[in-house]
Amino acid sequence: MLRTLKRTISTCYAPRPGDSNMRKIALIPGDGIGPEICSSVVDVLSHIHAPIEWSTVSHLDVNDEDTINFIKSHPAAIKGTIYHMIGEGPGSPNLLLRKKLNLYADLVHAFSIEGVKTRHRDLDLMIVRENIEGEYSGLEHQVYPGVVESLKVITYTGSLRIAKYAFELAYLNNRKKVTAIHKANIMKKVDGMFLTAVREVAKQYPSIAYQEMIIDNASMQMTTNPWQFDVVVLPNLYGSIISNIASSLVGGPGITPGVNIGEEFAVFEPGTRHLAKDIAGKKIANPTAILLSSAMMLRHLNLPHFAERVQNGVMKTIEQRRHLTPDLGGNSTTYEFTREVMKNID
Repeated sequence: MLRTLKRTISTCYAPRPGDSNMRKIALIPGDGIGPEICSSVVDVLSHIHAPIEWSTVSHLDVNDEDTINFIKSHPAAIKGTIYHMIGEGPGSPNLLLRKKLNLYADLVHAFSIEGVKTRHRDLDLMIVRENIEGEYSGLEHQVYPGVVESLKVITYTGSLRIAKYAFELAYLNNRKKVTAIHKANIMKKVDGMFLTAVREVAKQYPSIAYQEMIIDNASMQMTTNPWQFDVVVLPNLYGSIISNIASSLVGGPGITPGVNIGEEFAVFEPGTRHLAKDIAGKKIANPTAILLSSAMMLRHLNLPHFAERVQNGVMKTIEQRRHLTPDLGGNSTTYEFTREVMKNID
């Protein structure tokens, strides 16, 4: 975890002691708009002379142990989303990568940015999603022709772990409340155990308010009164839903940064993990989310000064509204937006 001020992009661990030596970071461009927005990160970090040396993994094979071990040999990675077929084919390579790297927590920081026109203002939400269990366990099979079964697996250990992460994040960032979102009224065993674990952890943090909310109601409350939320902790599928809702409230998938976190490794990527295949190759993708994710990474690497420069350059560019990508109401290209960020950093 990292102690951060309100509106400062959060990260996942306390800063590690270190110097200005080069950090070797794995770069996984992915598919869709991934290569375009990852290019923006490389350009901006090079522009500010951040001590980063990139190791590019152009064609990621998550079943190749040598590739996984190569990624693990770095302190962190920047990643675009990897394509997978819908409704057929093998399991999601994104999910398999998270499992092999034991990235058990997903943190999405959704907050209002000056210059982004939205219905809701002054939002600042941290969404902590369990990342490798639940409905995303990947255990599906056909039990009889025309009948398939998908297993939702939640463990007490995994639930305790994600709850501890959420409360520690809240404590270190001076957050006042943690909300656990569930469906234990119907899924009494799996979500019931998740709640039992979160309640146990909540008792250890008496200074932090704790509440529970059913996912149906939480989805409605998130759109009607999102200011009531501070830190949210929830199982995997619900986390995907709430992260996307929260991102839409602050400006869309091109805005919100995120990170997948494990005990020994972290992968930084846009919070909503969208391929955006419809605009891939058109050079109009918004790189804000991944640039802010790179600021999270820089803090994770104990390089806060570089992180502030990236973050301030992005914020100033959006606030000025001179060079915005189409999703923000402008007509600039990804490159033009990135160039303006570098100009504002200077």
